[in-house]
Amino acid sequence: MQYIQVTFTFENIEAYQQDLLINDLAEIGYNTFEDTESGFAAFVDFEEYSQVTLTEVLTNSLENIVYTYTVEEIAAKNWNEEWEKNFEPLIISEQCYVRATFHPAQPQYPYEIVIDPKMAFGTGHHQTTTMMMQYILSFNVQDKAVLDMGCGTGILAILAAKKGAKSLVAIDYDEVCYQSTLENSTLNNISNIEALWGGKEVIPQASFDVILANINRNILLDQIENYAAVLNAGGSIFFSGFYESPDLEMITEECLKFDIKYVDHQKIGDWVAAHFIKN
Repeated sequence: MQYIQVTFTFENIEAYQQDLLINDLAEIGYNTFEDTESGFAAFVDFEEYSQVTLTEVLTNSLENIVYTYTVEEIAAKNWNEEWEKNFEPLIISEQCYVRATFHPAQPQYPYEIVIDPKMAFGTGHHQTTTMMMQYILSFNVQDKAVLDMGCGTGILAILAAKKGAKSLVAIDYDEVCYQSTLENSTLNNISNIEALWGGKEVIPQASFDVILANINRNILLDQIENYAAVLNAGGSIFFSGFYESPDLEMITEECLKFDIKYVDHQKIGDWVAAHFIKN
């Protein structure tokens, strides 16, 4: 398979601005990203590349940012080899050890998760995933029904399963993420995660005690009504993938329409994760 590589060079970009751009590119089909000394490279399947769409994203995302970029056609890479070069083990709250298959086990930690991310989002290294894992580690999910929206590698659902969740549904619109969740569930000997490929339309007509949604502000705002419809009274939602201002206020206001109230939030860098409860 042929790919298009778009390599960005920046003069004045902040880390959170680069994260936002990467998120916007992912939404138009870019599926792999590599850091460079002065920016990053983004990769998309040759058939999915559109200069018009790329220009629209850059115009909306990079206002007042000085940058240049190049576009080139490249042959397929061994993506597993690429991420193996940069994937280091991770420890969350001194309780959860996240590693790849080629790292040694560390049985001194209460929870160990083995992740083969491939091109799926969610190794725990991003601030949003870290905060969501911290919430799960501090929250009682024993015997609860859990919905994980935008599951990526399945890492959040896997951690909830290891903490005793009764049943779990993990949903992602990206087929790579869907397949990754299936594979990673097997790697971690988890048998009670049902992975689904799609968006809000595939949420089962069931009831959940806990919803995990690490996506982005606009998708969260669009899907809160769907979450409210399947969340039990007294149930918790944990959101991440957005910023404190104005995102948190917008999400809080939307949740109030469905009698879901803000509890607290945490912040790493510019990213926020928040806990809400349905009355």
